[in-house]
Order: sequence, then structure tokens, then C-alpha cells
Amino acid sequence: MKLLWILAMAGYTLWGADGYAVYQKQCMKCHVEMMEKQEVLKHLASLKAPPMVEVSHRLKENVIIADEDSDVKRRVIVAFIKDYIENPSVQYSMCHSMAIEKFGIMPSLKGKLSDEERQAVAEWVYDRYSGVAFK
Repeated sequence: MKLLWILAMAGYTLWGADGYAVYQKQCMKCHVEMMEKQEVLKHLASLKAPPMVEVSHRLKENVIIADEDSDVKRRVIVAFIKDYIENPSVQYSMCHSMAIEKFGIMPSLKGKLSDEERQAVAEWVYDRYSGVAFK
């Protein structure tokens, strides 16, 4: 029982890293978890990065899969996020040009997250906002 508590406190489950815990540890420093467009506009000057709901929405909107198989689309987006965490670049950004102008490109987190943590947070970014619109 003590091992389960230690794993939970470290942000891990018996199956691996907990995506929300990784988000809290690394991503929420810049990305607000949930915010509507009107709130974003009100607080734009104080935001460090686009809200995570918008990031997830933009990825789902911009990644086009020929047969629109939802499992394939999820795997492609998760793989994109995992790579982008370590190798962010303007040419692969899915942000609006205005967002890039305002926030720039996120800094690389290379070496700061394990492969397991990147996988967990990428899955969390996709799954957390399933059925949630950025409006």
C-alpha cells in the first residue's frame, strides 16, 4: 500500500505516468487548462501561452486523416505532441499566426520529460478535451 501512495505522489500509476500530473508539473506553468475564447481575449496580455483547450482543439482541427479513423487520428496527434514537446518549431506549429506572434514558439522540453511522461501528457491533451469545444 505504501508503494501505491509513493507512486501516486510522484505522479505515476501502476501503468505509467499520469498525464494530468505531468501537465501540472510542466505545462500549466504556461498553458491554462480551460478558458473560453472571450476570457482569453480579456486576459490576453497576462497569458504566457494559448490555453491547453485551444491547443487540443487546433490539433484536432488541423490534423486530417484520409479515412477519419478516430483511433488513427488519436495516435497521429499523440505522436505529434510527443515530438513537438522536444522539437517545437514554427513550421510545425498548429497555432494561428497571431498566437505565434504573441507567444512565440514554446521552448523545448528535451531532457525534462521521459518518453513515458511525454506519452502520458500527449494522451491527456487529446483525451481531456474530447467533445470539448474552444468557444
